[in-house]
Amino acid sequence: MTAETVAEGARPVRARERQVSDFTALTRTVQEAGLMTRRQGWYWTRFAVLTLVLAGLVTAFVLIGASWWQLVIAAALAVVLGQVMFLGHDAAHRQIFASGRWNEWASLVLANLYAGMSYGWWQHKHSRHHAKPNQVGADPDIKTGALVFHTEELRKPVSGIAAWVRARQGWLFFPMLLLEGINLHVSGVRTIFGRGEVKRRPIEMAFVTLRLGAYLGLVFWVLPVGMAFAFLGVQLGLFGLYMGAVFAPNHKGMPIVPPDSRIDFLRRQVLMSRNVTGGRFVDWFTGGLNYQVEHHLFPSMARPHLRKVQPIVREFCATHNIAYTETSLLASYGIVIRYLNKVGLAARDPFQCPLAMELRSAR
Repeated sequence: MTAETVAEGARPVRARERQVSDFTALTRTVQEAGLMTRRQGWYWTRFAVLTLVLAGLVTAFVLIGASWWQLVIAAALAVVLGQVMFLGHDAAHRQIFASGRWNEWASLVLANLYAGMSYGWWQHKHSRHHAKPNQVGADPDIKTGALVFHTEELRKPVSGIAAWVRARQGWLFFPMLLLEGINLHVSGVRTIFGRGEVKRRPIEMAFVTLRLGAYLGLVFWVLPVGMAFAFLGVQLGLFGLYMGAVFAPNHKGMPIVPPDSRIDFLRRQVLMSRNVTGGRFVDWFTGGLNYQVEHHLFPSMARPHLRKVQPIVREFCATHNIAYTETSLLASYGIVIRYLNKVGLAARDPFQCPLAMELRSAR
């Protein structure tokens, strides 16, 4: 980093110090605007509404009985549980209460008891993502698995079915998300009943066991076996699709950071994140995560304030020549699909001619 001279006593100030002071100035502006205050009334209201809706769905499920109309209940349940997880996400980021303990217990109740997922497993994974979004070897959300999000860690090309899938992984991404609901539950159960890092293991085990046991027991008590499996398939499939459809646009297709990169906090969070436009419906549909830039800069900010802070952050980024990315929800899906297809083609054979790869991906 080169040193810059400023008028303040002609003292040399390194670029990194200037970058830190940039974020300090932005934070001060946000605090003076009162946007870091709590909104407990808003959150308690949302919690009460979601609880009542869940109770209504359970009541309707029992009253309808053995009918294929239950698949409508399953679809509605997938959406409501997605909203529950957004609320749990907010609590995990300490957006609701001033007390860390209260936020933690809120997350345990919402994630484990209401949704049947492990708060501890998700929190450990999500914290690493927030620390270094899109950085190879640090962000678990871009770790190579069923999908390839980058080619930096790949050493051997694949062939056969694996190559066919990778070359089309963008088109297959959303269909594959139908399995993500099962994956989320299984990963959490494996962690809390295994050797994974979990802070309140007995509580998580008790909550998840109670929730999954009661849920499966009720489904198979009310419905015939075949219909019960269909109900579970629709609910878990749409839940996974919903979660993936909300989280994927936030970072997929944004710059990938090499393992040894050193970037200041402000630029790391802004440059690797994408906002999604669309008004109040998108705000509700995404649980406020459409303001991904603002959420990454101020993760403990209450969700209702993200819309208000966005103009401040956008103007600040424009003033400091920091690229601020936002697009519509449908356009973001197109970006994700094209990006994954391009990476999949490159990962299929990392030694192929770059020009040939570019022409192939453009078809």
